[in-house]
Parts: sequence; structure tokens; C-alpha cells
Amino acid sequence: MNENNKKIFPMKIVAITVILTIALMVTGLYLAGFHLPHRSVMPQGEVLLDEPEEQLWTCGMHPWIITKEPGLCPICNMDLVIKADAGAGDEKNNKERKIAYWRAPMDPMEIYGAPGKSKMGMDLTPVYEDELIGGVAVKVDPVTRQNMGIRTEMAEKGILKHTIRTYGHITYDETRTAQISPKVDGWIEELHVNFTGEAVKKGQPLLEIYSPQLLSAQEEYLSVYRSLKGGRQTQAGSFLESSRRRLSYFDVAEAEIQAMEASGQVNKTVRIRSPFSGVVTHNRAVQGGYVKAGTPLYTISDLSRVWVEAHIYEYELARVRVGQDAQMSLPYLPGKIYQGKITFIYPYLQEKTRDVVIRLEFENPLMELKPQMYGDVSIKTGGTETGIMIPSESVIRSGERNLVFVARGEGKFTPREVSLGASLDHGKVQVITGLGPGESVVTSGQFLLDSESKLQEAVKKMMDVAKESSTPALDDADDFFEDMK
Repeated sequence: MNENNKKIFPMKIVAITVILTIALMVTGLYLAGFHLPHRSVMPQGEVLLDEPEEQLWTCGMHPWIITKEPGLCPICNMDLVIKADAGAGDEKNNKERKIAYWRAPMDPMEIYGAPGKSKMGMDLTPVYEDELIGGVAVKVDPVTRQNMGIRTEMAEKGILKHTIRTYGHITYDETRTAQISPKVDGWIEELHVNFTGEAVKKGQPLLEIYSPQLLSAQEEYLSVYRSLKGGRQTQAGSFLESSRRRLSYFDVAEAEIQAMEASGQVNKTVRIRSPFSGVVTHNRAVQGGYVKAGTPLYTISDLSRVWVEAHIYEYELARVRVGQDAQMSLPYLPGKIYQGKITFIYPYLQEKTRDVVIRLEFENPLMELKPQMYGDVSIKTGGTETGIMIPSESVIRSGERNLVFVARGEGKFTPREVSLGASLDHGKVQVITGLGPGESVVTSGQFLLDSESKLQEAVKKMMDVAKESSTPALDDADDFFEDMK
């Protein structure tokens, strides 16, 4: 071995030793799961932060698209935005819970926008936003928001005005309807009203009937009257009063009795008169016909006031009461509104239609409202009842739950599940729980936000599953060796 070889040999040994040492160190780091950069904790609890991470870019509508350089989203071709630090935001949200609204501890439907006392004098309890979230929040930049056509409207507290719109049919006022029938057997000698639909006045003669029984009663009265007038009977006064009462029971008018006293002769026939003004709705009287006592000959109805029977559903029954105002319009008189009131609510449901009939009363001085007509009826309900209301179009109804998107500022929209009450006028709907007064809800573009929220929720679940099934230590070591190459 020459001198050169002697000098090179120790250097080879040193080099091999260094290489083996490095290999052992790398192997140890690999097995220990060492990765760079990392965070280390000091004994006193102080944290040494990593080196600043490089800036990442993402899409506002597709957050799983993440790149190291700015550019366009490969899906929607929108400009990428700087990816925010989600961890810091979560820590801040955990420290500061935002109150959505305040409610009474004994009545969850009693909602207020500020702390205070309930109607029962109890302290209001706060309801936090994180308790009402119905999905993953969505953040949209101003440009995207404008392209999506997102509009919002504020939830307000006020009087719950609801108008029931239904149909009704006009019928006779049963309290102003009479049936005319003779109280004795006899023959119809003359008809003064002989067709259905004829208008009659109170006291107007309807027919003249000949009856032996009536004739006998007239002769008896006239005989007693003559005796009393001649002074031949001392007890004639009581008999006269009894005979006069008997004629009145047979519906003989007072004017006819006086005419009989003046003439001194009985009338062959007796006139039957109308008890009030109205219209003949049924007529069974025939000239010369024989009728028995109690046979209905006429039905007369006073149409100066009519009934309207309107039909409402079961769930609307709690909103109507006797005395409420109602309006009605008719197809043959467009533009004219008739004012009426609810006078009776039937205590049972219709067997076939399964609805409830309510009775309305309308004045009819011009006889424009005719029985059996149909009209459009509207009943304003609500009164002094107050509550939270929002536009009905802002609610996403899936059948299982009702969802709205609440605008939280800075382009953030949070889905929230709400409980709804009755539909209100002007396209509003009552909110029982889930929203407070003054909160802004999305009225246009909420379906796009819902789709994005569901998509982000699905991606988040996939990422959580991937994190649980992966081995971060080995993955980081692989990255380390790739950097070493």
C-alpha cells in the first residue's frame, strides 16, 4: 500500500461513518413521525408558532377548490379569493356567542328583540344563534351576491292580519219568512196573489176563502152585537167579547169586523192578508180549490235583509267569531262591495265537504242580493294579536322542516330552522320560533344558498371521514422525504 492509498483510506472510513449516521437519524425521524414545520410546546405552556404558512386561494362558491396561486375557478370560472383562517374564526365564535332573540321562559312564542320582562313578569332568556343553525353557513362575496340576485327583508313584529277568503251562497232570512195557511176548512173564492215571486206589502189581501165555520162565527158575533146595541141582553158584553176574540183567532182582520158592524151583514168570504212585506217564494193556492185547515198556501220572505252561508276550513275556525265584519262581492256586479257581519257559527261540520258553515247577514234595500246567488266572501281576522312575521317566499319548505337563511353581515348567510304559524295578508307568514324581530332573512336566491350549504355540508363530512381514516404522521413523513429528494 503506497502513501496515497494510506491517506485516502481513513477519509473513506469517515465518509461512510457520516453517511450511516445520517441514515440512522432519518430512519429515526421517520419512525417517530417527525414532520416540518411543526408546533412545539414548552414546559411552561408557551407555544412556539410555526413559520408563516404560504397564502392559499379558494373559490367562494366551491371551497374545496384550493390553489397556491390566484386565478379562476375551474368549475364556475369565477375569480379565486384568499382563503380565510377558519380556525381563528371558530375560536372567536366559541368565545363570543351571538344572541338571536329573547323569549319568555314560560311561553316560547313570546319573542322580543331585547332583554326585559315577559308578560308574566319573568326575566327573558336569550336564544343563541348557534342553537338555531339548521345547516352549514355560507359566505358569499359581493360580486357573487349580486349575480345570484340575493335580496333580504327584515323580520318584523306587528299585528297578525289574516283575511279568510271563501265562497258563500245567499239564502232567505229565516226569521223574516212566514207560511200562510187557513185555520178553517173552506173553498178559495178569489185569489189576489196568484204567482210565485210576486212582491206583497204588509196587510195586502192574498186570497178570499168561503168557510161555513167562519160564516157561522160571523153570524154569532153580529147577533150578539145587535142584542147589545138594542139593550135586550144584560150579559151581551161578555158574549160579544168572546165572539170577537173567536173571529180574530180565525185571522179575520179588525177592519172587516168593523165593516160588518157598520153594514149589519155578514160576509160570505173572509180575506187572508200578508203578515209583512216580502216576496212570495212558494204558492199552492188555486182558484176554486178546497183546502183543509193547516194546508200551506203561501210562503212569504222579506228580502230586505238576507243571509249568506259561507264555508271555512277547520283550521280557520279558531280565527272567526260572532260580530266580525265581513265583505262580499258578486260576479254580476264587479267592483261593488257589500258589508255584513257574522251572526252565527254552526256547531257541526258538513258531512260531505268537511267544512264549517258560518252565517253572515247583509242588508239588501235595493234587492240586488238574490237567494241562491254565489258570492266571494272575505273575513278579516287578527284583531290585536301580535307576533313575528316574514315574507312567505323566504321560507324553504321541504315537507319535514321549514328553513330560512339569516343574513349575518359580511356576506355570511346562516340556515335556520323555524316554526311557522298562519299565513297572513300581503304575502306574509307568522314565525312562532326560530327568529327574532329585526333579523334579516333572504327573500330571493335562498335556493342557491341552500344548495351551496348542503354541498359544503357534504364536503365537510367527507373531509372529516378522511381525516379520521388517515395517518397524518406517515403522510407528513412522506412529504418530508419528497422534499429531501
